Amino acid sequence: MIDPMLDLSFPSLRRAGFEITSPHTEDYNCIAWAAGDTNRWWWPDKYFQYYWPADAPRNESLQAFIETFEKMGYLICGNHDLEEGIEKICIYIRPDGTPTHAARQLENGKWTSKLGRSEDIEHQIDSLDGPSYGSVAVIMQRPFKTE
Repeated sequence: MIDPMLDLSFPSLRRAGFEITSPHTEDYNCIAWAAGDTNRWWWPDKYFQYYWPADAPRNESLQAFIETFEKMGYLICGNHDLEEGIEKICIYIRPDGTPTHAARQLENGKWTSKLGRSEDIEHQIDSLDGPSYGSVAVIMQRPFKTE
């Protein structure tokens, strides 16, 4: 069952519609999920409790998050439109500029997010705007990786 606090944290989520796509887990968080890692929690905390790429700035700034995703091949782009052959992520910030969340665009044009220690969901890009995550500050893109 989804956390009843969602309505307070994300007032637009239920109205816009969303779908739970995986069960609750504490193995990873939204930043890891956006980066494609489901094995560890990513955060640039100053005490080194969580994973953060060694060559990325370790501070809670939008610039540090941008540089981290740039190291994975992402570049800032101007829109969240679905584009063939392109994968996109977005980074949310609070009004004070502190990063709070990241989401990844799916091939159907919707977005996927890991809600803290809760479930992964599929949603619209702006349906998480609100008191918990703030709003989207930057969208980044890279060509889909082929393995």
